Order: sequence, then structure tokens, then C-alpha cells
Amino acid sequence: MPKIENNKEQDNEQNTNSVLVGFVRKSNAGRAVKLSINTSSFQDCATYVTSDGQTYVQLVISLNALSGVIEGSRAVTSINQLND
Repeated sequence: MPKIENNKEQDNEQNTNSVLVGFVRKSNAGRAVKLSINTSSFQDCATYVTSDGQTYVQLVISLNALSGVIEGSRAVTSINQLND
């Protein structure tokens, strides 16, 4: 009997070091995406400053996983900050 391999593609975001910052869920009504950010993790995130002096935190959500949440095949996915 041939071996069946699970052929799931992993995003580049999942292959690097990252810090879990929060989660994404679909709202109960199904008409919105809810973000839950851990404030302690968010405070520990690296920031960058734009030329106009604004400070930002760069976060990543996998498009494949987010599509699964929106379509209903996944209940939740993670929000991460990638570490270089």
C-alpha cells in the first residue's frame, strides 16, 4: 500500500522565528474578523519609525490560514511578529 503524504504548504512566516502576539477569529455573526492582541506581547514587539515620525509594529497573519478562518474551515489563526 503506498504511503499517503500530507501535502500542506507552509508559509514562509511559519518557517522563521516569530513571536505570538494574538489571534484572529470570525465574529459570531460571521460578518467581521475579530483580532485579539495580547497587550504584554504587543509591548514587547519591535517597532519602526516612518519618515513622518510615526511608530508602527509590523505583524503578520498567514493569508492561507486567514482564508480558512473566513471560509469557516478553521476556527482561529495566529497573529505574529517575525524575528530576523
